[in-house]
Amino acid sequence: VQLQASGGGLVQAGGSLRLSCAASGSIFRINVMGWYRQAPGKQRELVASITSGGSTNYADSVKGRFTISRAKNTAYLQMNSLKPEDTAVYYCNAPDVVTTKLPGAYDYWGQGTQVTVSS
Repeated sequence: VQLQASGGGLVQAGGSLRLSCAASGSIFRINVMGWYRQAPGKQRELVASITSGGSTNYADSVKGRFTISRAKNTAYLQMNSLKPEDTAVYYCNAPDVVTTKLPGAYDYWGQGTQVTVSS
């Protein structure tokens, strides 16, 4: 199973970016998909997550500005009204992937995509 993240880049404050995370491989089911971010010198933090049923969860710092959505095994993060403090490497995560190969559920991470917001 692989998670491929894309869509990062450089944008001015107030601008928008859309991140995508496509999961591929021997996937039977993914319940939760989420986005985390890690800024230099800071711990990785949850930005947003979405269940297979469409329930969402957001960090307080992005509520009203970011929207997570999902189409089966691809998750999107629409980021509007970006601020310099949103600058970070963004990682997609699927913590409970059930595969067609092995019993149980497994945690997978994408490779990270850089988001830089200039002031």
